[in-house]
Amino acid sequence: MNKTELVNSIAEKTEITKIKVKNVIDAFIETVIKSLKKGNKVTLVGFGTFSIIERNPRNGINPRTGKKIFIPGKKVAKFKIGTELINL
Repeated sequence: MNKTELVNSIAEKTEITKIKVKNVIDAFIETVIKSLKKGNKVTLVGFGTFSIIERNPRNGINPRTGKKIFIPGKKVAKFKIGTELINL
């Protein structure tokens, strides 16, 4: 399901206009991103938890050339599924 299909499905089930549903989804995504950038977790009980983890720097190999390369550490988003998603 893509974003348009999600908007259509929610609009149909809630009888809210598609524009308002799209605005709510956009606000949700923006709020989650801002919270993660601040270092906070976002937990939706039963659904899952969004968080940030830090990957350590490491050495790797360029698959095209076979040369060794350095991969710097970075922060990445992580999603841990909740109990309702586990039991599908």
